[in-house]
Amino acid sequence: MSQSEPGSPALSERPAELSAAAYAALAAQTVTVVAAAQAQGVAQAARLLADSVEAGGVIQAFGTGHSEAFAMEIAGRAGGLIPTNRLALRDAVAAAGVGTDSERAGRLERDPSLAQHIYDLALDAQPQDVFLIASNSGGNGSIVEFARLVRERGHKLVAVTSMDHTTRVTSRHPSGLRLFEVADVVLDNGAPYGDAVLPLPGGGSACGISSITAALLAQMMVADTLALLLERGVTPPVYLSANIPGGDEHNDELEARYAGRLRRLL
Repeated sequence: MSQSEPGSPALSERPAELSAAAYAALAAQTVTVVAAAQAQGVAQAARLLADSVEAGGVIQAFGTGHSEAFAMEIAGRAGGLIPTNRLALRDAVAAAGVGTDSERAGRLERDPSLAQHIYDLALDAQPQDVFLIASNSGGNGSIVEFARLVRERGHKLVAVTSMDHTTRVTSRHPSGLRLFEVADVVLDNGAPYGDAVLPLPGGGSACGISSITAALLAQMMVADTLALLLERGVTPPVYLSANIPGGDEHNDELEARYAGRLRRLL
């Protein structure tokens, strides 16, 4: 496992103020610190992604809760790589037939039995496919079991997590492992324990930061991956916006190279 320095020093001095300006300032500071602290890890992850794309692989991205936004930054978006899939917990739940009643919905990500169903969403997964898993806490059962399954199947795994949070929680997986202990490369999103960063009167915090830094890390990985492919003489398969002339035609032509391997979700 490779792990770069955590990004959490940006949060060592929390603002006393609860305001949009305070959040914007803290977010900017955190982005700057995470970008610098995680640059080496991002470069390591990008080498795995470039190797995969060059070998005809697909990048499989997964996150539960708000970490699903990370997968959306990776898969199927303008400016991103064509050979990408977003694996969604709701689709795994539907495949498992366990239902989504309100009492169970909040606990689904704790269920290790869903891991195989999540993996099956990666259509015809190949050994050269790389998996990206984002989880702020990194300790829920489905996340850890999915990570274990990915590694057992011989895939490389990149994790995005909060080292400040995950090192302070007990895993809900029977093994006692957390996501960062399973991955090949670990990227710290710099979020504090509990994610929220602004103080509330009487105690507690508000306004999460992990979605912003996870999106940053996702796009940094994409940028480094594209640069590596160009260095190797490989034309990167990149999506154009479907809302510009010729976008659909460009995307359809490149997607055809991965027929039967890409999931396209609304």
